[in-house]
Amino acid sequence: MTATKPSPATEDRRQRKARQTRDALATAACDLILERGSAATTVEAIAERADVTRRTFSRHFAGKEDAALDFVRRDGDRINALLRARPAAEPPLLAYRRAVRDWLTDREDPAWHVRPRMRRLMALADTEPELFAAYQRIRVDAQEESIRIVAGRLGGDDARDVRPAAVVDAAAGVLIAALRLWARGAERDSGAADLAALVERAYDALTSEAAAATPDSTTEE
Repeated sequence: MTATKPSPATEDRRQRKARQTRDALATAACDLILERGSAATTVEAIAERADVTRRTFSRHFAGKEDAALDFVRRDGDRINALLRARPAAEPPLLAYRRAVRDWLTDREDPAWHVRPRMRRLMALADTEPELFAAYQRIRVDAQEESIRIVAGRLGGDDARDVRPAAVVDAAAGVLIAALRLWARGAERDSGAADLAALVERAYDALTSEAAAATPDSTTEE
C-alpha cells in the first residue's frame, strides 16, 4: 500500500505550527532567563511557560540558552541570505556591510536585536557564562556560512584561501563590537536607527584604520 503524500497546504500548516511552537519556546526562554537568570531557569519551566512538553522542547532546541538566543541564529541566517543576494561584482567586505545595513533597516521584518527585551538579553550574554558560550557557538556557525558564501563570490577555496575568512572575521567583528556597545548603552538609544547608525560608524572606523595601515601610507624607519 502506497502512503499518501501530504499536500502542499498540509505541509505549510505543519511548518507554520512548528514555527509558532519554536517562537513560543524562544519567547518563554528569553522571558524566564531575564526574570530569573540562566542558572535558575530550567528547560521544564520553559516548556511549561510555552504550554508544550519537555519532549517538544528537545525537538527544537539543544538547551535553554539556545532557545533564548534563537533570534541571534535567525538574524545570522538573514544576513547570510542578504549576502548571497548582493551583486557578484561587489567587493566582499562592502557586500557584507551592505547586507548588514539591509538587515538593520528592514522595516517590514525588523531585526530581532532591536525588538523589546533583546537588548537586555544581549547585555546579559556578556555576564552569564552559559549564555556567552551559546552566543559564541551561534556566531561561529553564522560566520562559517558567511565564509563559504564569500569564498564562492571570490571563486576560491575557503580551506586554502585566507581572503574569505579574513574578510568575514573582520566584517563580523565590527558588527559584534557595535552590538556590544549598543547593548551596554542607555535604553533611550535602543532603537533600530541608533543601532544602524552605530554599525555604520563602526564600519567607517574599520575602513579608515585599514587605509591608514597599508604599507604605502606609512613610512618605515
